[in-house]
Amino acid sequence: MINKKQTLTLLTAAALSLSLSACSVFDWLVYKPDIPQGNYMEPQQVEQLRVDMTKDQVEYILGRPVLRDSFADNTWYYVYHFKSGRDASIIHKELIIHFKNDQLTNVEGDYKLGANFSTPLNEAALPSVNTPAAEPLLPKSRNDEKPLVEEKLKAKQIEKSFE
Repeated sequence: MINKKQTLTLLTAAALSLSLSACSVFDWLVYKPDIPQGNYMEPQQVEQLRVDMTKDQVEYILGRPVLRDSFADNTWYYVYHFKSGRDASIIHKELIIHFKNDQLTNVEGDYKLGANFSTPLNEAALPSVNTPAAEPLLPKSRNDEKPLVEEKLKAKQIEKSFE
């Protein structure tokens, strides 16, 4: 038979275990913010990288790196770490850039490089305009020499302002 002291102990233990488990049961009600850290980079930014770019050009495109190797300034690390507050999922991306003589030589990491990465900037072709070479691009001209209606009105307004 259970006495009052044992019953009270059992009820206290049950209440304590329920109160501790309630934290995990109602965890979805608590707002937790997303935590982004490091350099967020769009794939379009990484696709702009080219061999033989200077450090200044790479920094202009990607921003400052999270880490520059203190013993070898020719290696830059771009790291992005994102932890979702809702489901605690983690996204981790890295981009490691190597320089030689202050020019970009190699890129490693989780991002896809552009198709033109191995073509230096000074050797790249400029985009062409699809126009026939025989016809020069000229602005359209008016056949009549008469001023337009708006030009007449502006001329009249100017004349009135001088009177």
